[in-house]
Formats: sequence, C-alpha cells, structure tokens
Amino acid sequence: METQIQHEVLDYFSEHLDTFASQKKISLYLYSTGGDILAGWSIVNLIRQYCDEFEVIVPSKARSTATLITLGADRIIMTKKATLGPIDPSVTIPLNPQTSGSPERVRFPISVEAVAGYLELATAELNIKNEQLLTSILLKLSDLVHPLALGQIYRTRLQIQALAAKLLKTHLDDENKIEKIISFLSSKSGSHDYTIHSKQAAFDLHLPIEEPDEELDRIIKKIYDDFREELELNSRYNQNIFIGENNKKEYSFTRAAIESISGGSHKFISQGVLEKSELPTKAELVKDINDKRIFEGWKHE
Repeated sequence: METQIQHEVLDYFSEHLDTFASQKKISLYLYSTGGDILAGWSIVNLIRQYCDEFEVIVPSKARSTATLITLGADRIIMTKKATLGPIDPSVTIPLNPQTSGSPERVRFPISVEAVAGYLELATAELNIKNEQLLTSILLKLSDLVHPLALGQIYRTRLQIQALAAKLLKTHLDDENKIEKIISFLSSKSGSHDYTIHSKQAAFDLHLPIEEPDEELDRIIKKIYDDFREELELNSRYNQNIFIGENNKKEYSFTRAAIESISGGSHKFISQGVLEKSELPTKAELVKDINDKRIFEGWKHE
C-alpha cells in the first residue's frame, strides 16, 4: 500500500510552516520512494519561503522525486544506509499502452529514459543514418506507444532536467557541476533502480553531502525506527495473509505522515473491512476478498 508525493501535501506543509517562528534553518526529514515531480519542486520552493537555509536529512530512501527535493537543499545529511536515486520519471497517461491481462483503465507506465535509450540505440550504438530506416524505427515505436504519449515523454524529460537545474542553482553556481549532476541522475545512471550512497553523491556528483556525527546519527535512527514501525515500511501488504483464517477483519493503515514539533502530525490513513465471499464457478466455489473502504484521507493529531 505504497503512497507517493502528490500536490495535496502542499496544504499540510503550509499549515506546519505557518506554525514556525522565524527560522534561519529548516530541516526536512525525508523518506519517500518518489511521486509527482512538480509536487517535489513546489515543496522545495514553499519551504524556502520560510527560511534562509534549507537542509534535508535522509535516513534511508529518498528516491526519484525525493532525490529531486534534495537537489534544492543547501545541505544533505545522509546516514551510511541512506540512498538517493535517478530522477528519470515514468509517464502514465490514458494514451499509454494497456497492460496485458489487466482492466482497461490500467496502463503500462513508460520510462522517459527507456524511450530515449531506444532511439539512442539506433542512432549512436547501431549508427543508423539512413532516413528511411530511422523513419521506420520511429514508426515502429509509435505503433506501440501513441504519438501524443511520446510527445508527453519528451516534454517530461525536458521539464525534470530544467527543474533540477533551477533547484541546484539555488546553492551552486558551477554550470559544469550542475550539468554533470543532471546528466547522471537523468540518464547516465543506467536504471531507475540505481542506488546512490553518500560517498558517491559527495565525491562523484559533488552534492553538498554531510555524514551525521554519532549523536545525530542516533537521533536520526531513532526517528526512522519509529516511522518504520508505524508505517510498516518493511511489510509487504497481502490481503490473504492479513485476513488469514478470519471471514471478516477490520483494518486501519497509516500510509504517510507529515509531522513537525509545532504543527503536530498529519497522517494519511486507510480504514476499512476485508470480507471473504464465495463466487460460484462451473467447477467449484472460489473464495474472493472484498475490500470495503470506510475512510481514506488525512487526519490531524
């Protein structure tokens, strides 16, 4: 039951920030596997309205859009197990190819860099120059992916590179370093699953990385352990396992949290009831599990 960074969090960030006294520095303790890139861009710009210095603390994963957020920080504190990741997004729109065997509404997400890699394979690696061959390669691609989806992919690629450059320029004025960082994070890392640890982020990408001292590391770990337990970060959700031998079972899952000392806690919660039912078939009765969602949204504590 993973969640992603979306624009709706901006209102809750604003509520927390409005409770702060005038701050020279604001630290964002960040754990996320990604989300909407424009939401990440907006979070950085919103926080910077409230402080002179912006710091991000990464206890474990800050991937994709979360990595984009770190690019806007004056300082990035990473533990030894913390990782960043590439910022090459996937595009999912109604014009995407349908996922085989899935409902009509389910569409296959298209990696921006996968499309770029396909075209680069033809032109750079295979050295195809013939216009007719290149046209046929492009037509083959457009047979599988709608041309308007391809257009959106191109625009998304340009957009995330432009946003990354603007965020880096808030604290870095070396154009060569900026270009190197963006190039690696958007294409040269090779895979969206590639993990970037603190030493590579510091020495290869020249990001403003700092390792916490022993006391700060202890505090970061304690906070992370608390969130990991509450959000069940290491537990894979499976309806069959959760309901077990019961015919009916209520649930309440905390799926995301935005917290501050002065603003309290906003939590995204899903609540409902799982109930087994029997579906008759020609051969036998098949048991299905119905998910009756009673509440889903943000609550403040």
